[in-house]
Amino acid sequence: MSWQVYVDSNLLGTGKIAKAAILGQKGGVWASSPGYTAIVSGFNAPDQVQANGIRAAGQKFFTLQAGERSIYGKKQADGIIVVKTKQAVLVAEYAAPIQAPEATPIVEGLADYLIGVGY
Repeated sequence: MSWQVYVDSNLLGTGKIAKAAILGQKGGVWASSPGYTAIVSGFNAPDQVQANGIRAAGQKFFTLQAGERSIYGKKQADGIIVVKTKQAVLVAEYAAPIQAPEATPIVEGLADYLIGVGY
Protein backbone atom coordinates (compact mmCIF):
# COMPACT_ATOMS: atom_id res chain seq x y z
CA MET A 1 0.00 0.00 0.00
CA SER A 2 1.36 3.41 -0.93
CA TRP A 3 0.59 5.84 1.88
CA GLN A 4 1.70 8.74 -0.28
CA VAL A 5 -1.31 8.14 -2.55
CA TYR A 6 -3.61 8.79 0.41
CA VAL A 7 -1.89 12.10 1.10
CA ASP A 8 -1.72 13.15 -2.55
CA SER A 9 -5.19 12.01 -3.66
CA ASN A 10 -7.44 11.89 -0.61
CA LEU A 11 -6.11 14.97 1.16
CA LEU A 12 -4.11 17.31 -1.09
CA GLY A 13 -6.06 16.28 -4.18
CA THR A 14 -9.28 17.68 -2.76
CA GLY A 15 -7.99 21.22 -3.12
CA LYS A 16 -9.04 21.91 0.49
CA ILE A 17 -5.88 20.67 2.24
CA ALA A 18 -2.60 22.59 1.78
CA LYS A 19 -0.17 20.24 3.59
CA ALA A 20 -0.62 16.76 5.03
CA ALA A 21 1.12 13.80 6.59
CA ILE A 22 0.32 10.28 7.73
CA LEU A 23 2.44 9.29 10.70
CA GLY A 24 2.76 6.04 12.57
CA GLN A 25 1.61 6.21 16.20
CA LYS A 26 4.80 4.39 17.19
CA GLY A 27 6.94 6.77 15.17
CA GLY A 28 7.93 7.27 11.59
CA VAL A 29 6.46 9.20 8.72
CA TRP A 30 4.35 7.01 6.45
CA ALA A 31 3.67 9.78 3.92
CA SER A 32 3.77 13.57 3.91
CA SER A 33 3.88 16.80 2.01
CA PRO A 34 7.45 17.99 1.42
CA GLY A 35 8.86 19.80 4.45
CA TYR A 36 5.91 18.94 6.67
CA THR A 37 6.45 17.53 10.16
CA ALA A 38 4.12 16.89 13.10
CA ILE A 39 4.17 15.58 16.63
CA VAL A 40 2.10 12.52 17.55
CA SER A 41 2.65 12.94 21.29
CA GLY A 42 -0.19 15.46 21.60
CA PHE A 43 -2.63 12.60 22.10
CA ASN A 44 -0.68 11.45 25.16
CA ALA A 45 -0.94 14.87 26.81
CA PRO A 46 -4.04 16.70 25.50
CA ASP A 47 -3.92 19.09 28.46
CA GLN A 48 -0.44 20.20 27.35
CA VAL A 49 -1.63 20.67 23.77
CA GLN A 50 -4.59 22.68 25.05
CA ALA A 51 -2.31 24.89 27.18
CA ASN A 52 0.68 25.25 24.85
CA GLY A 53 -0.76 24.92 21.35
CA ILE A 54 0.19 22.69 18.44
CA ARG A 55 3.61 22.94 16.80
CA ALA A 56 3.77 21.68 13.22
CA ALA A 57 5.69 22.62 10.09
CA GLY A 58 7.63 25.25 12.03
CA GLN A 59 4.46 27.05 13.07
CA LYS A 60 2.49 27.30 16.28
CA PHE A 61 -1.28 26.84 16.14
CA PHE A 62 -3.71 27.87 18.89
CA THR A 63 -5.53 24.73 20.10
CA LEU A 64 -9.29 24.92 19.64
CA GLN A 65 -10.05 21.38 20.80
CA ALA A 66 -8.00 18.39 21.96
CA GLY A 67 -9.73 15.06 22.43
CA GLU A 68 -8.93 11.35 22.35
CA ARG A 69 -9.36 11.10 18.58
CA SER A 70 -8.98 14.61 17.16
CA ILE A 71 -7.05 17.82 17.78
CA TYR A 72 -8.01 21.05 16.02
CA GLY A 73 -5.95 24.23 15.85
CA LYS A 74 -5.97 27.66 14.27
CA LYS A 75 -3.38 30.24 13.25
CA GLN A 76 -4.96 33.44 11.97
CA ALA A 77 -7.16 32.31 9.04
CA ASP A 78 -5.37 28.95 8.62
CA GLY A 79 -5.90 25.77 10.59
CA ILE A 80 -4.69 22.27 11.40
CA ILE A 81 -6.54 19.00 11.92
CA VAL A 82 -4.88 16.02 13.62
CA VAL A 83 -6.81 12.73 13.78
CA LYS A 84 -5.74 9.44 15.36
CA THR A 85 -6.70 6.07 13.88
CA LYS A 86 -5.85 2.59 15.21
CA GLN A 87 -2.25 2.73 13.96
CA ALA A 88 -1.71 6.13 12.37
CA VAL A 89 -2.10 9.85 12.90
CA LEU A 90 -3.36 12.03 10.06
CA VAL A 91 -2.19 15.64 10.03
CA ALA A 92 -3.69 18.15 7.63
CA GLU A 93 -3.25 21.88 7.33
CA TYR A 94 -5.69 24.10 5.46
CA ALA A 95 -5.17 27.69 4.35
CA ALA A 96 -7.54 30.60 3.83
CA PRO A 97 -9.98 30.92 2.17
CA ILE A 98 -10.70 27.28 3.12
CA GLN A 99 -12.49 27.00 6.47
CA ALA A 100 -12.63 24.22 9.07
CA PRO A 101 -16.13 23.01 8.02
CA GLU A 102 -14.75 22.33 4.52
CA ALA A 103 -11.51 20.61 5.58
CA THR A 104 -12.52 18.66 8.69
CA PRO A 105 -14.88 16.15 7.01
CA ILE A 106 -12.15 15.26 4.49
CA VAL A 107 -9.63 14.35 7.18
CA GLU A 108 -12.14 12.72 9.55
CA GLY A 109 -13.59 10.75 6.62
CA LEU A 110 -10.19 9.35 5.64
CA ALA A 111 -9.58 8.47 9.30
CA ASP A 112 -12.92 6.61 9.41
CA TYR A 113 -11.95 4.69 6.27
CA LEU A 114 -8.53 3.74 7.64
CA ILE A 115 -10.06 2.60 10.93
CA GLY A 116 -12.56 0.51 8.95
CA VAL A 117 -9.76 -1.32 7.12
CA GLY A 118 -7.73 -1.93 10.27
CA TYR A 119 -5.38 1.03 10.32
